[in-house]
Amino acid sequence: MKRLNLRRVFITTAFAVASIASAQVTDKFKVCLDAGHGAHDFGATYHGFVEKQINLEIVLKLGKILEQDPTIDVVYTRKTDTFIELVERANIANRANANIFLSVHCNANKNTEAYGSETYVMGLSKSASSLEVAKKENAVITLEDNYKKTYAGYNPNAPESLISATLAQEEYLDQSIELASRIQDNFEDRVNRKNRGVHQAPFMVLHKAFMPRVLVETGFISNYAEGSYLNSEEGQTNMAKSIADAIFRMKAEHFGGVVPVLDIKKSEKPAPKDSTVKPKQNVVPIKEVPKATPVKQDTKTVNNSRIIYKIQLKASNSKIDLLPSNFNGLDKLSTTFEGGYYKYLYGETNDYDSSRVLLSQAKAKGYDSAFIVPFKDGVKISLNEAVKSSK
Repeated sequence: MKRLNLRRVFITTAFAVASIASAQVTDKFKVCLDAGHGAHDFGATYHGFVEKQINLEIVLKLGKILEQDPTIDVVYTRKTDTFIELVERANIANRANANIFLSVHCNANKNTEAYGSETYVMGLSKSASSLEVAKKENAVITLEDNYKKTYAGYNPNAPESLISATLAQEEYLDQSIELASRIQDNFEDRVNRKNRGVHQAPFMVLHKAFMPRVLVETGFISNYAEGSYLNSEEGQTNMAKSIADAIFRMKAEHFGGVVPVLDIKKSEKPAPKDSTVKPKQNVVPIKEVPKATPVKQDTKTVNNSRIIYKIQLKASNSKIDLLPSNFNGLDKLSTTFEGGYYKYLYGETNDYDSSRVLLSQAKAKGYDSAFIVPFKDGVKISLNEAVKSSK
């Protein structure tokens, strides 16, 4: 995934956690679920599998799981086989003041051996494959009445034309990446799907939603084995539970609450042959960062009586030695054990702006899904609470 240039300052983050604050005002955490396509817009169709139907079934199952938590309100863009314009899907989430917007889709490729799950956040990408996925999903606007007027200035064949909206909404990017990463980790670890990673791409359905938002490509229905799984009751239930678990965990970390135990059954992956032509990625090289060179950090003594910010690099059910060689050269490492996972942390500082620098360093070392975690008196707290306490 494209490495991010992090230039935001403290006040920007106050806006980034606005969705968190709204949850505390209403005592409800609102999740807007979007089942991609609908009605005359079938989405991808292969082997008798119809994307719009699979999307809806997963969303309805996901919503039913989330609704069992009385502190969560679920809003749907559609609950039946209806056609909703892309901009209206985002508007539904905005009107509801949702804390999270999640759009569910299925992937497809002319190469029917391609398989695996991937999750997208709003952003620009030089990856031809990511742009192609966005182009395919955005093409649905041509099925809408007066789409040229509604989406004036947007060219469906050039999704990168959403650049201005992307830059304007950058404050939601970190939380979007966090949610996307949790979903992908669950797909791989809990459901045994191939993890195709977290990517950025300019999706029309995401760019109008003003909150953390992701688009989930649950798998390739063009692959008969994976399509059969996604079309099955078991497959849809397990994918829904995996997404729900990610939402529950993100809510618990940032807003409080409990994480219910969900029975998720692992499946057999499709045949491990995937000859999808992978376009060459335009990766910005890390200049002059030899492995033996330690990353410069703030050498000020940390005051343990104040809020301490650390950077979560990764979570794993395996214990890893806290050596720079195991973490791409990063030092000043620590770990916590929570919810059955070891969480590996980098650096520590009392200053929020300095934590943004640490985050940038972690991402430059390849930890694209890293995020800031605040602690108070040795106990992890929400970013929203930390920001409020620092005012």
